[in-house]
Amino acid sequence: MKKLINDPDHVLADALRGIEAAHADLRVDHENRIIYRATPKDHGTVALVSGGGSGHEPLHGGFVGFGMLDAACAGEVFTSPTPDQMQEATKTVDRGAGVLHIVKNYTGDVMNFEMAAELAAMEASVDVRTVVVNDDVAVQDSLYTAGRRGVGLTVLLEKIVGAAAEQGRGLDDIVALAEKVNGDGRSMGMALTSCTVPAAGKPTFDLPEDQMEIGIGIHGEPGRHRVPMGTASEIAQQLVEPILGDLDFGSSPTIVMLNGMGGTPLIELYLMYGEVAAILEKHGVTVARSLVGNYITSLDMAGCSVTVLRADDEIVSLWDAPVETSGLRWGR
Repeated sequence: MKKLINDPDHVLADALRGIEAAHADLRVDHENRIIYRATPKDHGTVALVSGGGSGHEPLHGGFVGFGMLDAACAGEVFTSPTPDQMQEATKTVDRGAGVLHIVKNYTGDVMNFEMAAELAAMEASVDVRTVVVNDDVAVQDSLYTAGRRGVGLTVLLEKIVGAAAEQGRGLDDIVALAEKVNGDGRSMGMALTSCTVPAAGKPTFDLPEDQMEIGIGIHGEPGRHRVPMGTASEIAQQLVEPILGDLDFGSSPTIVMLNGMGGTPLIELYLMYGEVAAILEKHGVTVARSLVGNYITSLDMAGCSVTVLRADDEIVSLWDAPVETSGLRWGR
């Protein structure tokens, strides 16, 4: 294993120190492993909290800031944060208008966020609501979930709902918007290689040089099937067709994200986006906005995922709204 680390057991703590040193607009609670905006929102504004296991950067800490999250809880690599972390974050960011928890559908995340919401409501009288993101069309159930996994759509949802919160919308409206986005987006991913968790010191799974895994999860869990290595065009087909088969996008404009899993160069991601765009055009799907790059990763895994979100004028407007985070930044 060759990694830029000091000690496999201290990767998260060391990374959080680096995040704090690099970004003056963020504040890190090292004891609770929470990343906050350095300057809280105005009182009376809905706050957004997310989080999950580390190793998916820039998700979630990279999306803390104006136009997106108020706080992100960092668990150990591929391990859910604890209820205590989430409770602390929830109480700290509450500005009197309630808090929305944005949770990827993984069993540990869902359970711990649920416990945190109950504790925050009881001890601090915080009005906490939850949206569980479950956009992965690859499998109905997995090793880590009951139901579909929450993957790439999480990024788009945090951006869109974050913009609505900055506008001062109420908690009920924001929850309804989050549920709409979750219902209108689908994702599918694939892997060319495994990832290597620092504490394990070896690849999570074996993937022969001449094969690829279709429908992979962001923790290296198995997908739909393992198939012979194909061209970019063939891979795009295997990712996009299941998405279009699962949801009728009709003539609605869409937001499309071509996401890298951490170990694929940008030139290949753009090449893949070209193939995805061609397939969508062939099917009559209009792309209003696109995003290409590493936004929800799996450490050093080579591969990519595609997310397609049905987007009306309101969604596109919220997507275009200013955002200022380390992971996304435009319009200010």
